[in-house]
Amino acid sequence: MADPKTGTLYLARRVIRALIVLNWMAGGFILVLLVGSMAFDDLMMNALTQGRASPRLTAGMRAIMVLGLLSVLVINVVLTRLSSIVDTVRAGDPFTLINAGRLRTIALALAWLEILHVFIGLIATGVSTKSVPLEIEWGISITRWLAVLLLFVLAQVFEHGASMRADLEGTI
Repeated sequence: MADPKTGTLYLARRVIRALIVLNWMAGGFILVLLVGSMAFDDLMMNALTQGRASPRLTAGMRAIMVLGLLSVLVINVVLTRLSSIVDTVRAGDPFTLINAGRLRTIALALAWLEILHVFIGLIATGVSTKSVPLEIEWGISITRWLAVLLLFVLAQVFEHGASMRADLEGTI
């Protein structure tokens, strides 16, 4: 039997835990920027825009920060559900209705992240000017939307597998 402190699942669990911490740290950083942009409006916004802040740009940057904070919450949903799935795989019982629900939740969360990504890009485009461009790379990614679709299908596979297992256990 493999050592539970080695292998892919152990590594995945450790990486997910690290990502959860980094995600919350990023959220803290965004929150500090948001609060700082309000408490020290002129100082901070002028520093971020090299002295070319405008009310429209400031409002756009704050809106992006708020959406960034929402993204942190959504990413936390993805990471915690993924961590729980890894735990069930390590325990040898991954094909459960609970994991099917977790995969569905992850798919929905990733779809929301894509929607937030588009809103952030639209805000950045809307408040950018030639003199003060707010350069944020964004676009609609077919690959990311395919991943969302794949997760919804995988959730259905897990649900079907759990149902088949329950039927099999009922016949024994």
